Amino acid sequence: MKYGIAIRNMGPQSTRATLVACARAAEQLGFDAVFVSDHLALPPDDVEGSGGRYLDVLATLAFLAGATERIRLGVSVLVLPYRPAVLTAKQVATIQELSGGRMILATGVGWMRREFAALGVDPQQRGALTTETLRVLHQLFSSDVASYDGELVHFAPFVFLPRPPLPPIWIGGNGANAIARVLEFGDGWHPMLPAEKLGPAAAELREQARARGRAAPEIVVRRGLKLDDVAAARARLEAERAAGATYFILDLGRYADEREFVRGAEAFMTRVAR
Repeated sequence: MKYGIAIRNMGPQSTRATLVACARAAEQLGFDAVFVSDHLALPPDDVEGSGGRYLDVLATLAFLAGATERIRLGVSVLVLPYRPAVLTAKQVATIQELSGGRMILATGVGWMRREFAALGVDPQQRGALTTETLRVLHQLFSSDVASYDGELVHFAPFVFLPRPPLPPIWIGGNGANAIARVLEFGDGWHPMLPAEKLGPAAAELREQARARGRAAPEIVVRRGLKLDDVAAARARLEAERAAGATYFILDLGRYADEREFVRGAEAFMTRVAR
């Protein structure tokens, strides 16, 4: 099992100094990747925990690419309908190029209707826009010159350079449409399911992937743990592994500062992870 860790790109912890300190500490402790979370336009009555302060995830990853050397850089998850498909592809390619191929692109359809309204995006089309954007990403990353004529996205041929390798794509979501996207586009599945429901769902997905001649997808979970109870934390981690999880993202919640982040991250890696 690989281990990633979420860092706060929101709230008072999202300062330049704290972000750099947390990312570098995670790198030194041996985490595989750091992950940030996506919001662009929170309504004023729904900002508890962040105060409405949210750094753009892709700009943040680009910044962290220059502040780190080895650790991978991920989004958990990028809400694809929020952004134009070609712009997303260019930003992803830029981060992938400048980071030396360290990006992980976990994707989702989104859920906050007032955020969709603020961005001028029809939430009824969020699934279709997500699928279309994933197709655009594959199209652009497969050729220096590409065009596309889909139901929602159209563009004439243009030069798409730099064109580094497409980063691993993880698909968020639990439903049938999410599973279909994993089987068509995904290198991993990033559901929000408890371990007791994850096990049979992951087994079914692996069987479907095998039937299609596809490699078994990474099974990704993001959890908080009570790190002051080492035995319980180890048991929880083992339950996730037994359910089929191959990648565990540790979420430390609303840590106060980089010192609290480092204490939690170090406790996980030295006392819980094996």
